[in-house]
Amino acid sequence: MAFFFVLTTLTTVLVLTLVLAVTWEGQFQSYTRQNMQNLVEQTAESIAAKYDADGSWTPDVLSYAADVSLSSSDVGIQVLDADGTVVYDDTWHSSRRSGGMTSTGTHVPAGAVPAGADSVVTADVVASGGEVVGTVRMWAFGSDALLTKNDSAFRVSSYQAIAVAAAIAIGTTIVIGYQFSRSLAKPIQKITNTAARIRSGDLTARTGFSGDDEFGRLGETFDGMASEIEHDIKFEHRLTSDVAHELRTPLMATLATVEAMQDGVLPADDEHFEIVAAEVRRLSRLVDAMLHLSRIENDSSDLAVEDTDLVYLCRSLVSMQEQLFDEKGLRLHFDDQTPSHELFAEVNPDLIREAITNLMSNALRYTPEGGRTLVSVARERGVARISVQDTGIGIAKEDVARVFSRFWRSDASRERVSGGLGVGLALTKEIIDRHNGSISVESELGRGTTFTLRIPLVRERDGSHSREPRPAPVAMPPGRAPDGS
Repeated sequence: MAFFFVLTTLTTVLVLTLVLAVTWEGQFQSYTRQNMQNLVEQTAESIAAKYDADGSWTPDVLSYAADVSLSSSDVGIQVLDADGTVVYDDTWHSSRRSGGMTSTGTHVPAGAVPAGADSVVTADVVASGGEVVGTVRMWAFGSDALLTKNDSAFRVSSYQAIAVAAAIAIGTTIVIGYQFSRSLAKPIQKITNTAARIRSGDLTARTGFSGDDEFGRLGETFDGMASEIEHDIKFEHRLTSDVAHELRTPLMATLATVEAMQDGVLPADDEHFEIVAAEVRRLSRLVDAMLHLSRIENDSSDLAVEDTDLVYLCRSLVSMQEQLFDEKGLRLHFDDQTPSHELFAEVNPDLIREAITNLMSNALRYTPEGGRTLVSVARERGVARISVQDTGIGIAKEDVARVFSRFWRSDASRERVSGGLGVGLALTKEIIDRHNGSISVESELGRGTTFTLRIPLVRERDGSHSREPRPAPVAMPPGRAPDGS
């Protein structure tokens, strides 16, 4: 990465330097040509003034051209009359310039004047009457670009300065670019190394990056993802352990009872056969619950829904469960908070009954004698709110986030002897998720727990609400036990 970054900066500097040199060369040549043009026009004006005074091309008139030539030893001058005849040429005065004489000592002919239009500047000699009486031509010796020796020296110095500046810029950009690319590569390398550590099994590896810049946010996101992975893997390990324990407990109890009867330690009577049968039934219920949860989770087909009166559904469940609560010394109440005492929603009634029954069973199991459970139904902005509130043992604040995990029980208060399988809340959450709803829990140790379901009244189809559900009460004859109770 550092190499390509430095190469990019180096290329940029070289391109800028080339553009600067080309632009400078064009501007410099334009500047020197303009200076030479000004000089030839001034010379033509002076010669014209002397020509007006003498009336012809006298030696005195031409002497001014010689004076200009003497003042600029590297500038050549040629004067032509109106007929184009050369009346003055610097190359005739070869004794003043080594360039005006050949190696044999002969004069350089007039043809030695540069022939290119870009190498010579001209100006007309105009008399006072407006008549063009001649032409002055001017060029620079040894140059095709009208550059005098001073101009050439300045141009060389300018290019040297540009080259030095380019070298300094290249060196600076290489150093800065390398350091900057290293600063960019360092956090990327850190994230790469952290990912490699996680892949090798170190789930505690973190980048430790934070901040508002891109790398800070990337590091925070990566660390959050790593924490989720660590949590999921630990939960998977715990889940495997819990499943093994849940299956092992009834199996070991059954095995111990059977072996005791085989060895004659326990009599093979109806009482002990019932113990074995009870453990087998518990094992069967656990397997059935796990399979049911797995089927709901993996079912990708459309949920079969119908317009269901949730007020009627909840009231029926309360009526059917009231006797069970009464036998445990608990009070079960129903609170209808809807204005019209009916609330229709597009739901799967069997699954919703199962979800609410799980919450009521949870309240029955963990509420001590004399306690109270309240089931309420209300409408909130297009959703149905169903709450199951108890005065039970409650859940610790740090455990609330895990109540919907499979086989979860609070170590302090929810012991396995309570009879729960540990999958009811996980199953309830999955059912509500299938209805595009939500479930929340509020609890306090020793004060009780409230589970709240929020279910859309109209199920979304293709990302939009299709219609309002039509009132069509679900036929639920009194006294019929709900599925999954």
